[in-house]
Amino acid sequence: MMRLKDKVAIVTGAARGIGRAIALRFGQEGASVAIVDLLEKEGRQTVRLIEANGGRAMFVRTDVSDGDQVQAMVDAVVKRWGTIHILVNNAGICPFEGFLEMPEALWDQVLDVNLKGYFLCSQAVARVMVEQGVKGRIIAISSISSEFGGSSQAHYCASKAGINLLVKSMAISLGPYGITCNAVLPGTVETDINREALADPAVRDYWSKRAPLGRLGQPEDIAGPVLFFASDDSAWCTGSMLVVDGGTSVNLQ
Repeated sequence: MMRLKDKVAIVTGAARGIGRAIALRFGQEGASVAIVDLLEKEGRQTVRLIEANGGRAMFVRTDVSDGDQVQAMVDAVVKRWGTIHILVNNAGICPFEGFLEMPEALWDQVLDVNLKGYFLCSQAVARVMVEQGVKGRIIAISSISSEFGGSSQAHYCASKAGINLLVKSMAISLGPYGITCNAVLPGTVETDINREALADPAVRDYWSKRAPLGRLGQPEDIAGPVLFFASDDSAWCTGSMLVVDGGTSVNLQ
């Protein structure tokens, strides 16, 4: 349907996993896509995959927790394509660690990437949108872990909960400019961030059975809902939290 024809999109953390799936879907829908990540080899592979399907893409190596690097990335995208219509904040980390053992430095690192990174990218892109009069779309990849705790994820859960309120606050601030801000909350999606844990058959079986749909999520399962928020189909949605978890969060069994 080419729902993003002639649009310019930035997807952070797009070298692999959910971010790559979103970037590929955007490319198929006609967007020019900036692949933003620290993983250069994998990021450039995402660019090649988009271009192989006839799309346009560029890679910008960026640490999203560094404001100067974020601004340089945004400037590079505007220099290449003139504007920005869509931002997908997806870059995130989750090094599992028990609460009592968690060092301060690890807490800071996760909050810097997962929460501050979303703030920095959103602010820099929103300023371009407001200056150019673009009625843009900002989408955050949060998690159902923003609503449920985890014994080895205190840092991650806190960061994702912060993302939800950041998105709602941005929706209020940016709504008068026609910029929508929404979040997608995935459940257990099989990616590099949890592949090692899911290699345990017992863990994999548990999470598969927790989902009424009977399976783990795949990155492509998240790309469609993100596309909805990026397209005109969601023109009257802002401040929304869309849970995409196969029904896990409604299953108490």
